[in-house]
This record gives sequence, structure tokens and C-alpha cells, in this order.
Amino acid sequence: MSADRLGERYQAYLDCLNRQAWAELGRHVDEAVEHNGRPLGLAGYQAMLEGDHAAIPDLHFAAQLLVVELPWLAARLDFDCTPHGELFGLAVKGRRVRFAEHVFYRFENGRIREVRSVIDTAAIAAQLAAG
Repeated sequence: MSADRLGERYQAYLDCLNRQAWAELGRHVDEAVEHNGRPLGLAGYQAMLEGDHAAIPDLHFAAQLLVVELPWLAARLDFDCTPHGELFGLAVKGRRVRFAEHVFYRFENGRIREVRSVIDTAAIAAQLAAG
């Protein structure tokens, strides 16, 4: 698979997440997917994503930067959303926040097999402290 094709597949994955088209998730994510070293499997990964959408009803995945080095794809995802309650252990309580996620995906046979994610929680904490 070419780098351009992998980028297209990734954009289709983000579209699947944004539409919450969970029945399609297996087209993009491997059955044995791992997230930050935890073997979640497809069902566990889907449950994690469904939980994210439940906690953040206006969650929208938007890639601002993509770099492909086969079989890896790195992305910076920017979020502008209004979570309910807590987010990453921070009491957001319905306030609008902006933050970034830096994530590396390893693809195997055209599907995401491994996800390594770091979220900028310091940016969220700073926004909450600023009032």
C-alpha cells in the first residue's frame, strides 16, 4: 500500500468515527488492536470510542497533520469540544475546551493494528484554570 493510499484509508477511518458508524469499524481496525500497549481487541477499542462519544457528544476527529512512514501513520488531531463531567481526570463540567492528540498508528494488512496516543491534558488544565 502506498503512503497516499494509507492516508486515504486513515481519512476514511476518521469519517467512520465522526459518523459513529460502529458497524464499519472492523474495516479500519484489526481484531487484535492494541492501544498504548493494552490489547483491547476490536470490541474493547469500539467500547473505548463509544465511551469517548458519550462523554463528549460533540466530539469530532480532525487531522491537522499527517505523516506516513509505512507501515506507520502519525497524526496530530485537534479537538474543540464540550465534554460532560470529567475529561482525562479533569473536571470540565460542560465547558468548551481545545486540545491536541498526537497519535501513531501501525497498519497491518490495511487496518490499524496498534495505536500509540498522547493527549495534551496540560492545555485542558490551563484553560480550566484560566476560567
